[in-house]
Amino acid sequence: MFTDITEDVKVSVETAYRADYSDPAQNHFVFTYRITIENQGNRTVQLKLRHWKIFDTTYPLKEVDGEGVTGKKPILEPGQSHQYVSGCNLKSGMGKMLGHYTMERISDGHEFNVKIPEFVLINPVKLN
Repeated sequence: MFTDITEDVKVSVETAYRADYSDPAQNHFVFTYRITIENQGNRTVQLKLRHWKIFDTTYPLKEVDGEGVTGKKPILEPGQSHQYVSGCNLKSGMGKMLGHYTMERISDGHEFNVKIPEFVLINPVKLN
């Protein structure tokens, strides 16, 4: 598990290689990742935007921006968490992702970026 905390917001990531959806002969490697966002502070926050950097070992950097996560802009009261699962396709079978969420404190409208920890995506065959 990969974890980071920014301004009392904890982001944890778990990854999995999906052999059942991958086709290595066609340079198609599928990974899923489960993200848990936890408000460890004493103020309510809302996730507004996401920014991802996706590194596929032998291919150009890909950057992705968008609103919310999986179609939602979760509001987290103190002590609450939000979890979602998403996926990524790589051509090389090895890469990494990192990024940030733009969050807003509901009480005063203050926006801040919460780091998404860097995590690796590796086809287990590459580890042999």
